[in-house]
Amino acid sequence: MPHELDLILTITGGLTAALALGFVTQRLRLSPIVGYLLAGLLVGPFTPGFVADKRLADQLAEIGVILLMFGVGLQFHVRELLAVRKVAVPGALIQIAVATALGAMVGRAAGWTWGAAVVFGVAISVASTVVLTRVLSDNDVLHTPAGHLAIGWLVLEDVFTVLVLVLLPAVMGEAAGAGAAGVAVSVGIAVLKLAGLVAFIFIVGQRVIPALLGYVAKTGSRELFTLTVLVVALGVAVGSAILFGSSMALGAFLGGLVVGQSDFSSRAASEALPMRDAFAVLFFVSVGMHLDPAQLAVGWQLAAGTLAVVLIGKPLAALAVTTLLRRPLQTGFAVALSLAQIGEFSFILAALGKKLGVLPVEAEQALVAAAIVSITLNPVLFGLRDRLARWTSALFLRREAAAEVAPVDEHAHRTVVVGYGPVGKTLTRLLRENGIAPTVVELNLDTVKQLQDQGIRAIYGDATQREILERAGVGTADSLLFTAAGAPGDGVIEQAKGVNPRLFVLARAFYLREVTALKKAGADVVVTGEAEVAFSMTERLLVRLGATSEQLERERDRVRSELFGGGSPGPRPAVHDA
Repeated sequence: MPHELDLILTITGGLTAALALGFVTQRLRLSPIVGYLLAGLLVGPFTPGFVADKRLADQLAEIGVILLMFGVGLQFHVRELLAVRKVAVPGALIQIAVATALGAMVGRAAGWTWGAAVVFGVAISVASTVVLTRVLSDNDVLHTPAGHLAIGWLVLEDVFTVLVLVLLPAVMGEAAGAGAAGVAVSVGIAVLKLAGLVAFIFIVGQRVIPALLGYVAKTGSRELFTLTVLVVALGVAVGSAILFGSSMALGAFLGGLVVGQSDFSSRAASEALPMRDAFAVLFFVSVGMHLDPAQLAVGWQLAAGTLAVVLIGKPLAALAVTTLLRRPLQTGFAVALSLAQIGEFSFILAALGKKLGVLPVEAEQALVAAAIVSITLNPVLFGLRDRLARWTSALFLRREAAAEVAPVDEHAHRTVVVGYGPVGKTLTRLLRENGIAPTVVELNLDTVKQLQDQGIRAIYGDATQREILERAGVGTADSLLFTAAGAPGDGVIEQAKGVNPRLFVLARAFYLREVTALKKAGADVVVTGEAEVAFSMTERLLVRLGATSEQLERERDRVRSELFGGGSPGPRPAVHDA
């Protein structure tokens, strides 16, 4: 091809192949990233037909890395990480350590040096941000406790990877004969440079970058604002490499972090980051261009070992940590299976290791092959999370059944309480004080055992499962109180009504928009936070104005009518003496 058209043909050919194969994989319900990687194979030097310029593709991929890291920093929220820190911090560190050790064993079995084996292990220990968020979103898990934990876990993996990218060139000085002392000095210098870069970004950049974005935003030009965000991302990345000897990826991450903490984070994400998506596609295409089927056929054992670590070793380590930290099995399986893949950071680390002369060529081949297979299987495996959790719970419940149930007075009014948060705890106490025997259904095993020690009948399991509700005694209970926070209750209510159509159901909802679905599922009374605030504010205002008790009751009914389209919310359960 004419050299003056190399860049245009590389971009056009790469994006066209990515579009075609990405569309096909999307229609097959696979991640489009699989299509992008296969597109790289299609336009790469190891298959017949059009061959893109690999050198230019690698440079375009570097831009993709910068914009990807800028996006990670832009979406990094410290408060979300702090909310899950007790599990995410030890979990991410232990899982990285286990996966690194397993990957190093695979590398050593292939005859590599310890340095190459450890770098390879680190590369396969981290998961893809793009794949994880896509899988969580497609399964409506992104904004659940399990989704928040998985995201926090992955953010810590990203931060760890950034540190490895900074320190790896210094540590590899040992291979060049620098010795332990030389390596220690190199690492010390690298850490000082890193500290200097961070200080510069947060002291100077936190003042300059938002001010620059604000000045440009006042012009009202969308194009100038988009251009400014791109200049910030690329400028900080290049400046970090030139002035501080750091990786461009780290500079981009810090730049995104500064913008993300400013008032312009949402606008930057909506207007500028589509450019990131385009270059990220070229990044995956560039990676796919490195896959040599002939070499992979020779070194398939290495690829198989790598895939075993990714699909088995990493998830088991994550599941073990969440189980030891007393998280529900559903949450543990969701986090573990969402991490059973590798992606962009694995390739970034591998590229750096190859550039430093540490990783052999076959390492890259194994990584690309493992990425394609793991990304393809990840949505399928994630879809099995609830089934695996139920199967594991059933095994546990059969073992614990003898010690699980406290004696129950057959003549007492019996109520099933789903969820033992602050609301469930208060209701359980009030029920027992009024002669009602509550049975609590809870997903936290530690809480279940504490309740059993207190003589309260408690069942460990997912209340959306019919067998769990039956074990809780829904079939003979008088009422069910759904109090779980942040969980959809319509599925629980439908299952409970299916077991016992005469069951009185009182459900909790956060928002008024949830009332219709809960009523349709069979709830007799729905209590919402928004409605109770309205009731309380109305009552307090009328009391201040001197209203009588009759007026207060009339106004309560009026508020209920306006909010729910009817009169009073429904009947109230009777309280029977034991």
